[in-house]
Amino acid sequence: MEPIRVAVSGAAGRMGRATVRAVVREADLRLVAAVGRERGVGQDAGLTAGVDALGVRIVAHLADALAARPDVLVEFAPGRQAAAHARAALEAGVRPVVGSTGLPGDELERLGELARARGLGAVVAPNFAVGAVLMMAFARAAAPWLPHAEVIELHHDRKRDAPSGTALATARLIAAARGAAPSAASGEEELAAGARGATVDGVRIHSVRLPGLNAHQAVVFGGPGQTLTIRHDSLSEESFMPGLLLAVRRVRDLDGLVFGLEHLLGLQA
Repeated sequence: MEPIRVAVSGAAGRMGRATVRAVVREADLRLVAAVGRERGVGQDAGLTAGVDALGVRIVAHLADALAARPDVLVEFAPGRQAAAHARAALEAGVRPVVGSTGLPGDELERLGELARARGLGAVVAPNFAVGAVLMMAFARAAAPWLPHAEVIELHHDRKRDAPSGTALATARLIAAARGAAPSAASGEEELAAGARGATVDGVRIHSVRLPGLNAHQAVVFGGPGQTLTIRHDSLSEESFMPGLLLAVRRVRDLDGLVFGLEHLLGLQA
């Protein structure tokens, strides 16, 4: 079989460079195009990623990458830019695999409609780390039995969005699994605004941003005389690659948009 032709958007960034390294290690995948912003444009994508030269130059415009006729576009641009790139890919007959967080619900709906209309698969995942997806699944399983829960997510200080997409998804899974939020034991008074974090569907989320961190999340459940902590740590960008490569391979068999890696792992509710 011919290798799957892959284009990487954000190829000069941390996740993009890791993706290029992962793709070139796989015999059934072939990097055919790379897109970047000002940094890295014109450079060889392989050298930028720290591997051998690949003969694929990083270009500034997505249209130039799509002209290389990839089968799959891996996209890591933030928010609405990622959605715009995914729409352009679908319109060109290319299946998008999007690892960006912060995509608004209306954008996801539009992508789903376009994917169905074009008869193409698309994958959007807040987190491609298999361990993180398992952490969310375990939290969902625990929520009906220990409904008092809070989420603590910790990331490097370059991360733009807070809470993280994974924390938001986890809070919503917990809320759906446990039903009505339990009542507080007593009235609370925040002596400093925000001390108790943000509330998403009745679940508290606390965001930490510090140099030295990568991507970490703990879900802490409390009950009479006990606590349960479910924690996942991504120590490098390599932790996301097995899940990402799974999506790259599986997206060609999909019809329409799939949101969340859990559906490809068979962990959906």
